[in-house]
Amino acid sequence: MRTSLILLSARLLDPATGGFLPHTALAAADGRITALGDDAEIRALADAGTTVIDLKGAVVTPGLVDGHIHPVHGAELTSGLDLSGCTDLEQTREALAGAVRELAPGEWLHAWGLDPNVFGELPVETTPFDAVLGDVPAFLLLFDAHSALASRRALELAGVDGPRTFDQATADVVCDADGRPTGLLLEEAACELVESVAPQPTREERRDRLAAALRAMAASGLTGGHAMDANGDSLELIAELAEAGELPLRLRVAPWCQPGTDAEGVRALIERQGPGGRLWEVAGVKIFMDGTIDNGTAWLEQPDCHGESVDAFWPDPEEYTRIVAELHRAGVPTATHAIGDAAVRHVLDAVEKAQAEHGAGPRHRVEHIETVPDDTLRRFAGLGVVASMQPTHCCDFTRADHTDNWSRRLGEPRASHAWRCRDLHDSGAVVALGSDWPIAPFPPLGVMAGAIHRRPTRDLTQDPHGPEQALTALEALRGMTVNAAYAAGEEDVAGRLAVGHRADLTVLAADPLTVPATELADVPVLLTVLDGTPTHRAAGL
Repeated sequence: MRTSLILLSARLLDPATGGFLPHTALAAADGRITALGDDAEIRALADAGTTVIDLKGAVVTPGLVDGHIHPVHGAELTSGLDLSGCTDLEQTREALAGAVRELAPGEWLHAWGLDPNVFGELPVETTPFDAVLGDVPAFLLLFDAHSALASRRALELAGVDGPRTFDQATADVVCDADGRPTGLLLEEAACELVESVAPQPTREERRDRLAAALRAMAASGLTGGHAMDANGDSLELIAELAEAGELPLRLRVAPWCQPGTDAEGVRALIERQGPGGRLWEVAGVKIFMDGTIDNGTAWLEQPDCHGESVDAFWPDPEEYTRIVAELHRAGVPTATHAIGDAAVRHVLDAVEKAQAEHGAGPRHRVEHIETVPDDTLRRFAGLGVVASMQPTHCCDFTRADHTDNWSRRLGEPRASHAWRCRDLHDSGAVVALGSDWPIAPFPPLGVMAGAIHRRPTRDLTQDPHGPEQALTALEALRGMTVNAAYAAGEEDVAGRLAVGHRADLTVLAADPLTVPATELADVPVLLTVLDGTPTHRAAGL
């Protein structure tokens, strides 16, 4: 076996212990770590074909893995106007006006990242933008990607002039008292009404956008992602990049199971499981149990302040329970989007029932878990359910004083129990961390930093939201290494710097465990290695 990569003069950080290994160098071959030792003995393993890199004391961690990401869908959604930096209606109007001036007659305006907090106390609708958009067909995706605003012209082109009924129970064309659409579309089924009539990018454009997004992820230090999208031709695009040697992340892809999926559809999901190539596989199924708190489409045990968020995504939640049991029996893990406390409880109940009927099986997960009562916390560990959390959502879309839309909707005391990372960890749950990109930025150091400081990334001088729920730096690192591997059932081959483990590595200019949390996101990523091959290398290294 020929050694393909050698790293010298390294500080090898073990996330299991939080300490540095006694070794200063490692060697990799055939995608695995084959040796750990001192510089002299590892250098002796090199031959003419070996890449040898002197890290000059840089810190090496196991490759950072995003536990919840949408690479294909995100690459599509983040084309167009980025509204994520707008903090009020006037900034949003100015951004839209600038984009409108650049449009050709009849051209659509696509925008993304709109924060509902820009509306303040006003309803989320297109009225504040009517004067700016005029006759422009516009589709403005809100930050959560579960809702959008469509301009008057866009609704007209889509033939949407009143309420609709959908299989997705919380999907809605929001209308005023007279039955006229306000422009707000809730959940995928409603958004699709307008998206389907808008011009679509070519397949080549979609491929190029995906490739560019993945390259940027690798440059940020990511070596892998648990991809929660396999819709349309997503798998074909991933396979094409892999075949061309252009896949710089190891992807674990979970296709969606939506309400209305029949027995044949479930069998198809089971049959799709398995490796697609060396660097990607279909592993698991993504299911939605509810929507979002900001939109009033989460599933809460008590209504929000508008009397909303009282319904599950599935018209019959027991159908979800039956599908989970069937997937569990087939050995297929599930990753369920559950934001509200009722949704989280139902997922745990479904897993408990499946285990009682069919015995121990795959590791299931709950995604997001934005609000949960005390009596659910220990159930995660008891059932072996992974808690998949996205701490930067709390940082950037809520406020410490609870004046944000999310907190106002929930009210006290629920707003004071947001994103309970600490409580879940202390109750014994395995907490995996991720970004949910494109909902929040994907750089993993930013995700880890948010889990530690819980402050708005735009202004780190502001107070943290729920500082008692913060993780330590070591716990945050584990959330994107050891725990990510455990969530995937790969703890024997990933998440550690050990001989026989994958040579997926992230190299940083400083120790992520000692850098102040407010500075962690800015630590330079010097090298990213996937399967023993560098996918990003900083200049001068």
